[in-house]
Amino acid sequence: KLPDGTKFYVLAPMAQGKKGEFLAEFQKWSRKGFVKAKVDGQMIELDKAKKLAKTKTHDIDLVIDQLVMKEGVKQRLAESINTALTMADGRLVLETVQGARTTYSMHSACPVCGFGFPELEPRLFSFNNPRGACESCNGLGTLDLVEEEQYDDEGDGRVLKKVSYRLKNDKKIDDDDDEAEELDFGVCPTCHGTRLKPEVLSIRVGGKNIAELADMSCVELREWMQKVDVKAKHQVVADKITKQILERLHFLIRVGTGYLSLSRSSRTLSGGEAQRIRLATQVGSPLIGVLYVMDEPSIGLHPRDHHRLLHIIGELRDRGNTVLLVEHDEDTIRYADHIIDIGPRAGKLGGELMAMGTPDEIAKNKNSLTGRYLSGDMRIPVPSRRRTGNGKFIEVIGASGNNLKDVNLRLPLGTLCLVTGVSGSGKSTLIIDTLYKVLAQHFYRSSAQASPYKQIKGVDNVDKVIEINQRPIGRTPRSTPATYVGLLPLVRDLFANLPDSKLRGYEPGRFSFNVKGGRCETCLGHGQIRMEMHFLADVFVTCETCLGQRYNRETLNIKYNGKNIAEILQMTVGEALPFFKNHTHIHRKLETLHRVGLDYMTLGQSSTTLSGGEAQRVKLSKELSKRGTGKTLYILDEPTTGLHFDDVSKLVELLHELVDQGNTVLVIEHNMEVVKTADHIIDIGPDGGKAGGLIVAEGTPEDVAKVSESET
Repeated sequence: KLPDGTKFYVLAPMAQGKKGEFLAEFQKWSRKGFVKAKVDGQMIELDKAKKLAKTKTHDIDLVIDQLVMKEGVKQRLAESINTALTMADGRLVLETVQGARTTYSMHSACPVCGFGFPELEPRLFSFNNPRGACESCNGLGTLDLVEEEQYDDEGDGRVLKKVSYRLKNDKKIDDDDDEAEELDFGVCPTCHGTRLKPEVLSIRVGGKNIAELADMSCVELREWMQKVDVKAKHQVVADKITKQILERLHFLIRVGTGYLSLSRSSRTLSGGEAQRIRLATQVGSPLIGVLYVMDEPSIGLHPRDHHRLLHIIGELRDRGNTVLLVEHDEDTIRYADHIIDIGPRAGKLGGELMAMGTPDEIAKNKNSLTGRYLSGDMRIPVPSRRRTGNGKFIEVIGASGNNLKDVNLRLPLGTLCLVTGVSGSGKSTLIIDTLYKVLAQHFYRSSAQASPYKQIKGVDNVDKVIEINQRPIGRTPRSTPATYVGLLPLVRDLFANLPDSKLRGYEPGRFSFNVKGGRCETCLGHGQIRMEMHFLADVFVTCETCLGQRYNRETLNIKYNGKNIAEILQMTVGEALPFFKNHTHIHRKLETLHRVGLDYMTLGQSSTTLSGGEAQRVKLSKELSKRGTGKTLYILDEPTTGLHFDDVSKLVELLHELVDQGNTVLVIEHNMEVVKTADHIIDIGPDGGKAGGLIVAEGTPEDVAKVSESET
């Protein structure tokens, strides 16, 4: 585009604002045959060049060629440009004799300051990849954690890489550590929690960067994707990608997780949410002839959304697959083509096939406990009167965590109060993250940060708060529910007080399979030995010395009522009740386990084998066995998870009993069988995510039923 006859230089920019003497470089370029360079705006001859001032910054351009614009210059110009690009790593400057400079670059870079972009590729946008991860926090979004890599040598040529996380103050976090979930991490000051490099965050589509899109809920992101404006020339590329994104968002919304944002950390998901997300990945795949096995996919779903889930499961079936569900939810049971009912009770008293057939056939079958609830023979009764409470309240004013919109919670004490609302409406944020954490700080000086709120009133009206959640109670096979509720220490004391034990000088520790002395030393009290099978999962073999009894022979010689300690650990709660009827303390603890419906559990059962619902009921029984003060606030999050109609009925009785003692029971629940027995309901909604976060209705179930805005 330059006019004919223009004289110009082809320059290779070798240094911009760099300190140094550069003499060695000048000599090297001279040997390569270059003649001149432009140093700080002055032309110099390379063979006569001197040292530059070491402490000052210099701009150096190497002169590659001097040309005049005319016909036939193209070939030579092309060669010179190539040389310049090679010498200056993809950059070049054309400067006319008058001094007008134009910078060209093969990189995405700023011509003024040289700030460059790496080659754009998908892994650049991932915080799990070193290319995209923020360099201050290594893509963790917080400076409180340190990622450690360990390499385990398996001894057979395999080396396993294991990544663990450590708090800055040296406390290790395992994936299954209780306290890890309670920790509140600070936000990385460099990336502000987005976990990505600034270069990545500078790239925008429709005015938004990838972190802003990831913070939207699936529903919002779908709306945004449908409206996003792309230039015509990019349309070809964009169409394919947006179609894929919209399809996946559509599945996530259909399985009832539309309120989740894409940046949400997986460890904050409930079990039901995680399962439904995995289900969404399957709906999108065109597989046929597959057997899908699901364990209670309806957990954590509001009844409003059940039909969505059932449609999806129906779609999987109609495509030519078989879907096998383990489920307690009535809507799902009625939707099934074929039901297999197992019973009659739990544990040793169960394990028989009670009935098979369609929902109607099951309902007519007198053997089936499930059938009797389906047919309406048995049902959970609606209480004849609703409690009004003791006239005192706890109030949280101006709660605004997550999606809560400045909510005022007024909780009548001395009632069974239920918090309902569709999934993602803000129930857990209000009750667990705000109310519970505020009270935990007040009563127990807990370090957990509560979600933002303005003030709380009426804390003096309760004397303690207890949250009974579904987190596992023990992390190792050595812990047992019986130890958790304080039952085994009592049994060990009983054994240590027997005359035989006193003669031999046995202490209570002798009867623990976790302590040296009484346990079998071959298997260290495990009852089984782990055989490492290289390339396969480890195999557990019964210990040959103690035959799985966990104790040594001397300990097993001590008997109470004809049974030794190992035989007592093999008893179920139901069998142990009459056996210990004369020991009031032991009997009381067994009684509460029996009342929460765990009479099928053996005393020596390992905590790691409990389901979430069972763990929650063990915790409930521990609280029940304590002498109540009558001023306690109990908070339960979905206690009916994993419970049959009949167990739900027992649970409702227990909750009402706690309230009858003067306590307040606050339950987050979707199960309408429990909701209908409440004294007071607080319904949050009207929908999930951004569309939720308000209290839509409060009052007795009868009052809430009249509110048309409330889904519940």
